[in-house]
Parts: sequence; C-alpha cells; structure tokens
Amino acid sequence: MAQQFPYPGATTLGIKGKDSVVLASEKRLAYGYFVVSKVVRKVFQITPKIGAACAGFVGDMQSLIKDAQAEVNIYRYRYGREPTVRTVAKVLSNYLFSSRFLPYLTETIVGGFDETGAHVIVLDPLGSMIEDDYAVVGTGAEIAIGIIESSYKPEMDMKELRELALKAIKASIARDAASGNGIDLLIFTDEDLRLMRR
Repeated sequence: MAQQFPYPGATTLGIKGKDSVVLASEKRLAYGYFVVSKVVRKVFQITPKIGAACAGFVGDMQSLIKDAQAEVNIYRYRYGREPTVRTVAKVLSNYLFSSRFLPYLTETIVGGFDETGAHVIVLDPLGSMIEDDYAVVGTGAEIAIGIIESSYKPEMDMKELRELALKAIKASIARDAASGNGIDLLIFTDEDLRLMRR
C-alpha cells in the first residue's frame, strides 16, 4: 500500500461587505497527524489596502507572496499609482500559472479595496481567478462555508463581517483536526487596515 503524502491543512477565508473586507486564517501547521507549528502566519498584507490569505504549503505561500510584493513595488514605480485588487490577483495568477508544471501547492484568496470598491478573488494552484462575495479554502472549508452561507448579507458592516469570520473559523477549528491554535484577521476598509490576532 502506497503511503499518502501529507498535505498541510488549514482554514482560510475572505469576505466582503458594504465598507470592509476581512481576510482570516487559523495558525496551525500540521502535516498528517503531526503539528509542526502553532504560530504560522497565513494572512499577508501586500499593499496598504490589499492583502492575501493562503492555505497549503507554508514555504510556497511565503515565496509567492514575497514575489508578488516585489512585483507590486515595480508596478508602483513604473506607473506611479497603487494597483487594483484585480491587478494584484493577476500578478499572483501569473506566478501560479507560470509554475504549472511544478506548481505552488497553495490556494490563495486576494481581498481589499480599490477605486471600484471592495473585492474578494480566489485563486487555485494553477492561477484561475474567480471573484465572489466570499471564499473559503483549505481542509476546513466545508465547515466554514456552511457558517458563512447561512449568515452572510452583502450589506454587512465591518463589525458584523469580523464576527462572521471568527464564527466560521472557530467552527472549522472545532471539527477539522488540521486547523487550530488561534486566528489571524486582516480587516481592510477604504480608510485603513487592521490586523487582529485571537
């Protein structure tokens, strides 16, 4: 019998409301039945109003985000303006697709604000981009998505979005053995960014 390769679990989500976007993930890194770390960061700021949240191999997500941040800095220098959420997602999509024969083993959600409003875009490991009001990736996604779908309304404010994100991640932590050890949240509004750890 072939040994199954352990894929790291996670629960990572993005939700947009009327005036804010929340990106959230739990902090556990587990390979199979072994918990490697309890303090892994899976939520990243890319610009002052745009971030990304990932599930998958931590080395892959860190490398991908670092490359995207460098590319965004070049974009700012070349064009003299901040990129849109879709531009940042496209940068990540290009990196993912260009590595399709030896793919980054990570699922990514990009979210934030630009001049057209709030956006949440989910990317698969090959770079496909799908925009939606909310998205969940990782081994705990089936649990968290049920919580979000039962309570989500497009006009939710920042406090309501934060509470919904926390409720969804906590439900996943309670049922998914690969998720746990606290929650990181990035909350973007049109004015500012907030990082919360729970």
